[in-house]
Formats: sequence, C-alpha cells, structure tokens
Amino acid sequence: MDRLILLLQRHPLIFFHLATAAAALGLGALILLRRKGTGSHRALGWTWVALMAATTIASAFIRDYRLPNVAGFTPIHLLTLTVAVLLPLAIAYARRGNVAGHRKTMRGLYLGGGLIAGVFTLLPGRFLGSLLWRTPLAGIAA
Repeated sequence: MDRLILLLQRHPLIFFHLATAAAALGLGALILLRRKGTGSHRALGWTWVALMAATTIASAFIRDYRLPNVAGFTPIHLLTLTVAVLLPLAIAYARRGNVAGHRKTMRGLYLGGGLIAGVFTLLPGRFLGSLLWRTPLAGIAA
C-alpha cells in the first residue's frame, strides 16, 4: 500500500494509468463472462470503453527513455496506437449491428490492450515492473 501512495505522490499520471488499466481488466473479465445484449452489458461496456480510453490517453503521455525508444515512445506504445484505432471501430461495429465484428474486436482489445500490454508493462526493467520485482522503492525513485 505504501508503494501505491508513493507512486501517486511522485508519478500521478502513471498511478492514474495503473488504476484505470486495473479497473478495465477486472471489468472486462466480468463483461466477457456475462450474458451479452442486455442493458447491463451495454452500460458496463460503455464504462469499460471509458476506462480503456482513459488508460490509452494516459499511456500516450508516459515516456521511457531507458529502453529502446523514439522520443520516449517504446514498442509498447504501438499497443496504445492500436487501442486508439480499434476501440472506436468496435463501437462502430456494435452500432451497425455487426455483432461478430464487435465481439472479435472487443475480445482482441481485452487480450492485446489489457492482458498482453499488462504483461509487457510488468516486465523487469519497465517502471511498473521494477515496482513489482525489485526492492520496494527502486521503481518509485526513478
């Protein structure tokens, strides 16, 4: 808990990114497990879209100059771009009644934009990975 408080104090954007991503991961799992096409699915879906959009916007402003990068953008930022393109596309599919396209795109977003991005983010050497794998304050001091 102390690590999260220090993260919030020293790196509020990264804390916000972590909080919205974690909420999107949890809510996304719930949505994928529940019945589709209901009013609650739609309401929870819009909440998930808002969380993913907030996570994506925040990630666009997070830079890492220690890993291979271009102006602070690392390869993980390609996922940011992918989510920024596919999220509106998934909404458009749903509005047009293309349920199969919506389902496939949303599942891909959850897997790629949530789970896979999370794994890459928590790798040793990445900021949040150092919080998880190293000494308690190593990543926060950076």
